[in-house]
Amino acid sequence: MVQYMLPPYLVIALLHVYLWRRLVRDPGLSGWRRHLATSALVLLAAAMPLTYLFRHLVLGAPTPVLKGIAFGWIGVAGYLIGMLLIRDLWRLGAWLVARLSRRARAAQPPLPAAVSPEVEQERETRRVFMARAAAGSALLASAGIGAFGLRSALWDITLPEVPITLQRFPRQLDGFTIALLTDIHIGPMLDGKFLRQLVELTNRARPDVIAIGGDLVDGSVERIGAQVAELRHLRARHGVCFVTGNHEYYSGGEEWVDFLRKLGLRVLMNERVALGDADAAGAQFDLAGIPDHRALHSSNIGPDARAATLGRDPERELVMLAHQPVQIAQTAQVGTGLQLSGHTHGGQLYPFGALALLAQPYLAGLHRHESSGTQVYVSRGTGFWGPPLRVLAPAEIALIRLSSG
Repeated sequence: MVQYMLPPYLVIALLHVYLWRRLVRDPGLSGWRRHLATSALVLLAAAMPLTYLFRHLVLGAPTPVLKGIAFGWIGVAGYLIGMLLIRDLWRLGAWLVARLSRRARAAQPPLPAAVSPEVEQERETRRVFMARAAAGSALLASAGIGAFGLRSALWDITLPEVPITLQRFPRQLDGFTIALLTDIHIGPMLDGKFLRQLVELTNRARPDVIAIGGDLVDGSVERIGAQVAELRHLRARHGVCFVTGNHEYYSGGEEWVDFLRKLGLRVLMNERVALGDADAAGAQFDLAGIPDHRALHSSNIGPDARAATLGRDPERELVMLAHQPVQIAQTAQVGTGLQLSGHTHGGQLYPFGALALLAQPYLAGLHRHESSGTQVYVSRGTGFWGPPLRVLAPAEIALIRLSSG
């Protein structure tokens, strides 16, 4: 295990050397300021390896505070490094332009090579001033982004209303509401208290059914089951439905499926339920769910949209819960009118998180899949993973309000 962790920690070390050069050496810090800044960067660089040490070699799980500092700093440092790199690239471009200009004037008489000490001192003073201005501006901006991102991740949970029209949806059920929660990631940094907050917000919205779209946990049933049990307080007329995400299978997927069923949740493993009027002749639609692709690595049950919809009435509307947007390739083949997904966190740390589009067809919001016409709503997620930050991707409990076409 250690050999696999060495390359990323080496990268972290090299990035902090770069930060030291731009924040300490170039601005000309000296004395106690230099020692303090250097010590701070060394400690921050060591925070991530220390979390690994605590977890695997010393005390078991690292404290939420230590892990929060380590991951939080990684997020803030990403923005800090990005800003400093932009300045370096600008300087490199200016240098290249100047060099090309000198070559173009090569036929002209050379300028005097000697530079007076006064001019040299003036250049050095200007260089240090510019380095300090760049370092100070980058530090202030990244700290502001970090504070904004922390608030957005932990406290400013939005409840966007998303009206969606479906052609086969029964008119008698117009206004039917699905509260969609995804990517909560209860575990080392988010606990039962955070989940209790989500339960209260969701219940206050009075949805008809609650759907949890996977990546609920980061930890075993034994370790965090008591905190996840807060879900038993969710209330909706048609109950709570759940599909697994990839992270469930890093933490004992089958054990979590059993545990959640004991809490009263409907775990849809290639299954469906009819929602609406309980009368057999009443207005209904189907809500189906398939597990994440990761299920194939730890169980005999993989995502199978055809099995989930076997024997259903094709005239009835079909809403499908599938953790990853890319699963639209399978769900569209069975006549799905609407797929509800998560996984991307809406990018979480914009613009870095937009790289999720390399693996997923959609990042966030409502889309219509071109080849099938199936609509896809991708939640920005309700918790977070990694850095406890959300930048231009606020946490959400989406209130999907369905109506007939």
